Amino acid sequence: MARKSEVPSAYYGEPRKFDPTFRGPVHKRGCTDVLCCVLFIIVILGYIALGTVAWMHGDPRKVIYPTDSTGQFCGQKGTPNAKKAILFYFNILKCASPAVMINLQCPTTQMCVVKCPDRFATYTDMQLIYRFNRSHWEYYKQFCKPGFNNPKKPVAQVLRDEDCPSMIVPSRPFLQRCFPDFITRNGTLTVANKTAFKDALDTARSVTELRDAANGITGILEAKEVGMKIIEDYASSWYWIVIGLFIALVISLLFILLLRFTAGFLLWFIIIAVILLVAYGIWHCFWEFTVLRETPGADVTISDIGFQTDLHVYLHLSQTWLVFMVTLGLTEVSIVLMLVFLRKRVRIAIALLKEGSKATSYIMSSLFYPIITFVLLAICISYWAMTAVFLASSGDAVYKVTSPHPNCRYTNLTCNPENFNRTNITKQCPGAQCLFAFYGGESVYHRYIFILQLCNLLVFLWLVNFSIALGQCTIAGAFASYYWAKRKPADIPPCPVFSSFARAIRYHTGSLAFGSLILAVVQLIRVVLEYLDHKLKGAHNVLARFLLCCLKCCFWCLDRFIRFINRNAYIMIAIYGNNFCTSAREAFYLLMRNLVRVAVLDKVTDFLLFLGKLLIAGSVGVIAFLLFTRKIPIIQEEAPVLNYYCVPLLTVIFGSYLIAHNFFSVYAMCVDTLFLCFCEDLERNDGTPAKPFLMSPGLKRILGRAEQSPRKSRE
Repeated sequence: MARKSEVPSAYYGEPRKFDPTFRGPVHKRGCTDVLCCVLFIIVILGYIALGTVAWMHGDPRKVIYPTDSTGQFCGQKGTPNAKKAILFYFNILKCASPAVMINLQCPTTQMCVVKCPDRFATYTDMQLIYRFNRSHWEYYKQFCKPGFNNPKKPVAQVLRDEDCPSMIVPSRPFLQRCFPDFITRNGTLTVANKTAFKDALDTARSVTELRDAANGITGILEAKEVGMKIIEDYASSWYWIVIGLFIALVISLLFILLLRFTAGFLLWFIIIAVILLVAYGIWHCFWEFTVLRETPGADVTISDIGFQTDLHVYLHLSQTWLVFMVTLGLTEVSIVLMLVFLRKRVRIAIALLKEGSKATSYIMSSLFYPIITFVLLAICISYWAMTAVFLASSGDAVYKVTSPHPNCRYTNLTCNPENFNRTNITKQCPGAQCLFAFYGGESVYHRYIFILQLCNLLVFLWLVNFSIALGQCTIAGAFASYYWAKRKPADIPPCPVFSSFARAIRYHTGSLAFGSLILAVVQLIRVVLEYLDHKLKGAHNVLARFLLCCLKCCFWCLDRFIRFINRNAYIMIAIYGNNFCTSAREAFYLLMRNLVRVAVLDKVTDFLLFLGKLLIAGSVGVIAFLLFTRKIPIIQEEAPVLNYYCVPLLTVIFGSYLIAHNFFSVYAMCVDTLFLCFCEDLERNDGTPAKPFLMSPGLKRILGRAEQSPRKSRE
């Protein structure tokens, strides 16, 4: 008969039969998912080849440093541009092209200049004034091609030959590039107090066109000052940030060690401490809100003031503290309600965490395995970022033939401006010019750079998920060897973490790669959906937005489900050595046969571990807050003077949470592994002398199945 708390096994497969020789992770095993392993190795070799090709064609200096249309870097010593360190765009309105996002280049003629223009002017206006005042030409000439000195040349020919820009606008250098000097006056975007102007062809232009062409550069320019101040804050507070992160490291390690002896007390202390910490935050926000509510001018809403470079402005608004108070209040209510309605399961989960702490104390080396995962992830991220930059900077200046005669058969063909005048093209097509067209290339490699970027992203996600899967399988194998040891700790094999790591690499690379690939594909689809959602933000197609929102929700759920299945499949792989599909199916069936116990494990224990992370990050954050706001009298004078104390404060809090998460992730994997082993133990054995349980007596009391007596077994 099936137990009340479980689903009948007929629906989700049959339990494993008793095997008297089974004593933990199988050591005699074979390679699994060999085809996926071979594919994984081929993809890695292809990824290395992609990085090599990108390195050969790309030049990251094109992204970091500006280059003119001939490929010369601005400000480079030993070149004619040695004293010209700023890049000027002939027609910045062309910078609104989608090619800017793909190739990180603006499809217009570019040249290096000494300084950016500081006034509005057109080539037509310059020609009119040149008759009376030649100084205007001397100023305008510095933004024309080197060597051009014919101010009387007709405007149409100048624009055709791209000798000079059709117009110049007041600009200022940013990242060594000239961008329009946008200024917001009374809510209106202006350039040199103008909202409209005309180009050399007497076409009306607006400042809004400049803003759109600069591709959001206005926001970057407004954030420039904030960015500089943030860098200054990091420079003056890095020492204290490192100290705060070190304190978080020590507290996390002590917390794990103390769980071995005082798990019950420590976990209840965490629960109470988090409740009190959030309550203090609510009180502080309420006090700030009541004070500011009586302050004149503090009732302005956040939307009214918009984006401000001085972040302290928001802290002087009553609405800011009201938002903080409501957020913390909802958090407090959620925590209290969960504790009230799940109090019995909280006690069970605490007892399960006690057992996990005992296992961790026997395999202390597992606490340091996240360092290996961190190194692998750092390598993946670094390689992906470098490849992406080299791919984005692979474009070269492409020149094409332009002719005033529509019947010229050379029109739009690629040309070389250095030897163009020596070819027959100028004879067959009088007036033909070899002009700059765009940055990129016409080879197969250059045409598919965008596809290569997507491949780069997919392989990156695959490698990241594989690194995480390798860590999960390694930790699971180590703790499974602890559970199935008949005499603990005497029967625990030596170096369980290293042995489990070696088994995972030698036999199960293909299975881990298979599960990681499935998750990577889903994550890539989610990235594409996020990109489409970003592009459709300004659209008014309600149906498309609704469908896109539904797809995002569905793929988020699928992502979470695959993560859950993969995690438990890796545990089964570590124990039995089966392939990914078999392990995933067996793990799913086993969990479904113990559905209620799964709810206890995945919800309550994860909630308690989350409270532990929250307490560590919150306590270190409180200390950092008192330090950066100079409220600790002992070290008040040593505390750094900051522009935005919230920046290093958030860095300390977020870093502390990540450090705690790394330690607790081992702990969570330990608990998950012990739970699956416990379920397997229940189905393999019945507690009789012939089929004894291998679980500890404490674990039997936790999850509620007393060992059957021989008499009950016979009945």
